[in-house]
This record gives sequence, C-alpha cells and structure tokens, in this order.
Amino acid sequence: MRPSFLKSLNLDVIVEMIEMACRLEKWDKVVETSEILYECVQYLYQEQQYRKAKSSPLLRIALGHPLVYYYGFSYLTRGMAYLKMENYEEARVYIDKYAEMGWLEDLGEDGLEVVEEFRFLAQANGYALELISGQVEVLNSYTAFLRENPEEVLPGLDVILQATLRYGLDVDELLMMFAEQTAEFSTYEDDENLEHCYSFSHHLALYHKRAGRMMDAMEQIVQAVKLAYRSGNDSHATRSLALFESLRDWATVEQVSEIQALIKG
Repeated sequence: MRPSFLKSLNLDVIVEMIEMACRLEKWDKVVETSEILYECVQYLYQEQQYRKAKSSPLLRIALGHPLVYYYGFSYLTRGMAYLKMENYEEARVYIDKYAEMGWLEDLGEDGLEVVEEFRFLAQANGYALELISGQVEVLNSYTAFLRENPEEVLPGLDVILQATLRYGLDVDELLMMFAEQTAEFSTYEDDENLEHCYSFSHHLALYHKRAGRMMDAMEQIVQAVKLAYRSGNDSHATRSLALFESLRDWATVEQVSEIQALIKG
C-alpha cells in the first residue's frame, strides 16, 4: 500500500461505518467492514515499523485514537458480530485477540491504557460468551464480576436475561440484587447505553411474561417501545410493538394512550 494512499486513510470514518452497521444489526456487514479496518491499520502499522527500522520519517496521519485502538475495535466488533450470529467458536477467537494486544511496539502511555481497556472488555465479553453459549455454571462468577464493575451491569444483565430466556433460568433474586442500578437505566442518554437499555427492557418483558407477571411485562415493554422511539430505531420499535400487542389485554388505558401517542408522533 503506497504511503500516499495510507495518508488518505480515515480510520475513524471506517469505525463510524462499523458502528452504523451494528446499530442496524447487519452482522455480515460488521464483519466485512471490520476486516477492512484491520487490513488498513495493519498496513499502516507495518509501514510505520518499516520506516522506523530504516530511520525514515514516520507518516503523519490524524487519528482520533492510538493506533492499537483500531486493532482492538476491529477484533471487538467481529467478536460481537459472531456472537450475535451464534458462531461462538469464531467469537472466542476474536475475544482472545483483543484480550492481549501488548505485542504491538511503540504503544506509549495512551496505547497501554487502550490495551488495558480492551483486556477488561475481553474479560467481560468472555463471561457473556460462555453464558450465552450454555455454560450456565459461570453465572455466579459473572454476577460477582458485575458487582465489582458497576459500569458493566447494564450490558451484563441484558446478557443474563437472554441466557435466562434461552435456558430456562430463574434470576429473580439476581435482579433484586441489582434493583438500585436498574432503576437508573432510564436516565442514560448516550446511544450505546440507549441500545443496551432497550434490549434489557425488551428481554425483561419477555422474562416477566414467561413467569406470568403480565403487568410487570407490560410496564417493561412500554419502556422498551419508548426507548426504541427515543433512539430512532425502527426495527426495535416494530419488535416491541408486536410484543405490546400480544400483551394488550393487560395494558392500562394510560399505557395504550402513551403508545398511541408515540406512534402518531
């Protein structure tokens, strides 16, 4: 890859493309674009290392993050996509890749911080992978991890609910343990947390429905619909409106009016 072409690369634009594909749940596209990101950053890294070995001036390229971030992001998003597609073997391959990226040279202080951040994410996502793939014996260890790392409670509880629905677990006590944190979920504003909040509410509604707690299920599905409209995600809105209709007999007049107002809006 020619230096002139390398200089024209905008890795942050590729990251944005991957994030958009994730929001649209186009997992094949996530894998494809993440591979492109990896190839670009690999070429750039190799070129810089070659220039360093030859004592030549390094390329000056504007990046929003340390170079190692783009390696980690390409691994992270491929791992996530394979997890969503239930290809657990491939998901594990990529989790292992971003678990240890200290092999890169010239990381610097910022780069080392990024390496540690991805190492932590690999630990969290490793638990999620094991649980969602059927290794339910890790639930206690995962719960302990979440208690020690409050920032992971929201995505972690969502994973636990998905596994619960798949494998018929009872997590009533666990949900009570985190009741204080879950009460704060609706206050989150950023896109990533809104996505997790939506998914949590939708899966919690399904969990309550399975347990026969229809009023609780309705409360959560109304919350999910509101979050779907708030984030502008049409596929989420359609999915949760269908669940709302299946529970409509348990809806209050106020809840029906609230949903109708969202639809009209």
